[in-house]
Amino acid sequence: MVFFLLLCASLFQAGTQTSLKPVIDNDRVTVWDVTGSTTVQPFDAVVVSLAGGAVFLPKGTAPKIAERSIVIDLKDHPVAPLANTTGYPLAFPRPGSKKILENERVIVWDYTWTPGVATPMHFHDKDAVVVFLDDGDLSSTTPDGKVVVNSFTSGTVRFNPAVARTRKRWSAGNSGRSSPN
Repeated sequence: MVFFLLLCASLFQAGTQTSLKPVIDNDRVTVWDVTGSTTVQPFDAVVVSLAGGAVFLPKGTAPKIAERSIVIDLKDHPVAPLANTTGYPLAFPRPGSKKILENERVIVWDYTWTPGVATPMHFHDKDAVVVFLDDGDLSSTTPDGKVVVNSFTSGTVRFNPAVARTRKRWSAGNSGRSSPN
């Protein structure tokens, strides 16, 4: 099974981590891979533990990190959800997913892909940060039938901007625990 946490957001704000190099840094998010406590967050952030939990940190809060975690600084770059004119269902919620955090800034989903069970073709209307919690292979199929196999390891992080949304069907190729797409 491939397990993941999905972070969807309409608005973001950034903070800085001075001693680390970001895993991802763009106009919407800065993502850090950390193994211990960090300084007070100057802006809103989400901390995803590789054990599977997620917490929202308002600016000015010092995260309490006891294990390897992904810190996602939310930049102030409003992006409205895209209109879904495809006829496909939204990516989330989907069968088997669990919403573990929601506020005016973000939604975090917990989802596990099961080998041999494809997700339906779907549409992503928001930016998504995906944190894979375990190793695994996922194949994606585009509406025109193109199949690509992607291998992920624990701690892999991906950012999928709203401007690059595609409709895909995902299927796990082997067992593994991962996080969001």
